[in-house]
Amino acid sequence: MRSSVLKMKLRGPGSSTSRAAQTRTTQTRETQSRADQTRGAQSRDPEEQGSQASDHLPESFPVVGVGASAGGLEAFSELLKNLPARSGMAFILVQHLDPTHTSELREILSRTTSIPVADVTDGVEVRRDHIYVIPPNSNMEIQAGVLRLSARTLTRGQHLPIDHFLRSLAADRGPLAISVILSGTASDGTEGSRAIKAAGGITFAQDATSAKYSSMPHSAISAGCVDFVVPPAAIANELARIGKHPYVAAAVAQRPEPAIASEDEMEALFSLVEKATGVDFTHYKHTTLHRRIRRRMVVHRLESLKDYIRYIRNTPGGRGAVSGYSDSRDRLFPRS
Repeated sequence: MRSSVLKMKLRGPGSSTSRAAQTRTTQTRETQSRADQTRGAQSRDPEEQGSQASDHLPESFPVVGVGASAGGLEAFSELLKNLPARSGMAFILVQHLDPTHTSELREILSRTTSIPVADVTDGVEVRRDHIYVIPPNSNMEIQAGVLRLSARTLTRGQHLPIDHFLRSLAADRGPLAISVILSGTASDGTEGSRAIKAAGGITFAQDATSAKYSSMPHSAISAGCVDFVVPPAAIANELARIGKHPYVAAAVAQRPEPAIASEDEMEALFSLVEKATGVDFTHYKHTTLHRRIRRRMVVHRLESLKDYIRYIRNTPGGRGAVSGYSDSRDRLFPRS
């Protein structure tokens, strides 16, 4: 009898063996759930991931990630001299720095501009019309509008802080992410600029004529992930213009994005493309199409769909919007 009671206690629902089994089952389910969520996030379009991230920020405004190395400080100073004090954007400078020396960048830049300049500390919230400077011997990310610092790391033997930050910026701001690659050596910033462009953001690189060292901007340009190749003063002018574009302004004000066109106009556009390419875009994801078209309109200073189609037809070197499969499809709905 005593043996039977003992067996019942060991097998009862309150026993340690039963609780352990329940715990293992719960942990397995939670692990599977996290894996499913991770796979789902990885399978989404980079544009959609970026735009969803930007939708949940405390404040929605463009953030400009500026990558610089040798000669980059002079270029960034020139950019700031030509930038309005109130652009509505935040600027994050990721400069290659000696890990063993204290940085004086904040003091130097503060003498160049009236925009507030601050050294980054872990957990600082990014504010528009402010400049933030990475400290030495660090990696930096932006998460939900907050800058996070971590220990310096090497990728394939190299320290690539610009790529590291720009990739996080693309994920955090999506279409409101902007990258600027200034003077420097090697290729840091290329992969980060690629991520910004894939997320629907805008990308800049300093031109070879004005860059003291052109390797870094040239690498990004050669990779095909740069929208504007201009001197620092022209970068400032373009940034000021972009900040006032209807689609960017709507996002900054957290208003619904203005419609590109009416449904009838979009259907007419789809019909035009189908005749030229044989591809029916009617059932293609419209939100993705609209975001890509908007991005191209911002880059090319266009504010209506009619202007966009006119630009496509009149661009030198192209065969026109309806003259061939790859030409018209890529021009109307480019992934970049």
